[in-house]
Amino acid sequence: MQRIAIIDIGSNSARLVISHIYKNGAYNMVYNQKEALRLSQKLDKTGRLTEEAFASTLETMKSFAYMCRLYNADKTIAVATAAIRSAPNGPELTRLVEAETGITLHIITGNTEAYISYLGVINTLPVKDGIIFDLGGGSTELILFKNRQIVESVSLPFGAVNTTDMFNTRGTMSPNVYSDMSFFLLSRLSQHPWLKQNRLPLIGVGGTARTLGKMQQKRSKYPSSKIHNYKFSAQAFHDIFSQLRSTTLEQRRKIAGLSSERADIILAGAGIINCLLETTGCKQMIISGCGLREGLFFDYYSKSENMPLIAPDILDRSTQNILTLYTPDTTHSKHITELALTMFDAWKDLHKLDKDYRKLLKTAALLHDIGITINFYSHARHSAYMIQNAQIFGLSHREQLITSAIAGWHNGISKNYFRDRNYKELLNENHWQAINKLSLLLALAESLDYSQTNQIRGIQPRIEKKHAVLTLHAEDASDQTAYPLVCQSFRCRAQRAAGIKKYLLFKHNQRLDNRYFYFLFCRSLQNSVNHQHTVIKIFF
Repeated sequence: MQRIAIIDIGSNSARLVISHIYKNGAYNMVYNQKEALRLSQKLDKTGRLTEEAFASTLETMKSFAYMCRLYNADKTIAVATAAIRSAPNGPELTRLVEAETGITLHIITGNTEAYISYLGVINTLPVKDGIIFDLGGGSTELILFKNRQIVESVSLPFGAVNTTDMFNTRGTMSPNVYSDMSFFLLSRLSQHPWLKQNRLPLIGVGGTARTLGKMQQKRSKYPSSKIHNYKFSAQAFHDIFSQLRSTTLEQRRKIAGLSSERADIILAGAGIINCLLETTGCKQMIISGCGLREGLFFDYYSKSENMPLIAPDILDRSTQNILTLYTPDTTHSKHITELALTMFDAWKDLHKLDKDYRKLLKTAALLHDIGITINFYSHARHSAYMIQNAQIFGLSHREQLITSAIAGWHNGISKNYFRDRNYKELLNENHWQAINKLSLLLALAESLDYSQTNQIRGIQPRIEKKHAVLTLHAEDASDQTAYPLVCQSFRCRAQRAAGIKKYLLFKHNQRLDNRYFYFLFCRSLQNSVNHQHTVIKIFF
């Protein structure tokens, strides 16, 4: 196992993140520490870092170094951005840090910072084309990407902290100040024609973007607290910004979603985003919880594990990581997934679900048993919780909930769990009908390998006279005990799966149309004389 420490010394705050990379290639974060430095405010008139800046940075780095030793970090990657990069005595500070802590603090260029932030976003968000802005305390990095590849990038020397100081926006923002700040920002942005009116999604990285996303979640009473891949309209942002401009510092400290430590710099930060929206014409913002630190990790991880730097499929990579992290032996999960997808494809004329639901079934099938790591009993419910809260990249918040519900229903119903507010408010009747269909496919696939011995190695699903028919093929046709065991397991689990239908009838107080795909009963389990195959007819 490797322990990797990532340190990011920014203009506003400093972060330490420690992750484990296990022998099987799985990884997870095990420690996170944040310290507010405000280096952009600790400069003298010549732009040099003050003694206070040196002292606070050194104290923070000593604390980080101690935690790295405590966790026995095998590798420490430390970078410094705008505040130290721009200061004439920045290199002097890095030499002092290395002498006192043994950690080499690399000063990265603005273009390098932009590229690394892009790596953090492109490996965690399912967006093909867009504009990333990484808004820090002392700089803003802008990246235009198309087809997941960088087209243009630039680092601009203004961020939430130094723009606050430049226009003195800690209190209220008068119309004159707003006008002056907007003119300044727009004139700088206009120097980059590739930003103008391209109407691509605007992806926000950094504390200011996350804070504004949290504020919108509170305003809209969004049922989830997840911030990564949270989306809201440009109009919603304008409503927030309009509210902020009329508030005092003390009033802002009481706004839901806005932390008191960021209340003094949020006006300038929001002003930068407002000008970006005006310049680009973007109609939607997407908040990324991943950026520079994640980019540094993926850069190291790809080299360490000999994997592509940019994941070809972020959903597949993150799903496989979770599966490997919690299930060292993935044979059963992968077999169940193959069975479930085979039935999905063959019976598409019955279930009438599109390919987007296929990817959710695949993800649910791969992860349906991870709850066993908590407790075998009720493990489906535990799996649902873990899937709901895991870092599964490539799914929207709603898609992740649907996936968790599919997995949660593969072994019976936990009625109370799915009455959670997230499920009630983000999923509608059509979503529940799809979940019903997909969870039953997963329940059937699970029943065919309940012993986890791969007795059923192949299936041939087909449709006969509007009925779903399934032919099973055993690993060893000469094994006279395989089919009775499979049949007994299937009968038991099909009866339990039928409870899903009853729950939906109870929950929604309406009759399910016969077109919906579910098990009413198993008509027959007909063994052939030579035990080469078993035919299951499922009526709906």
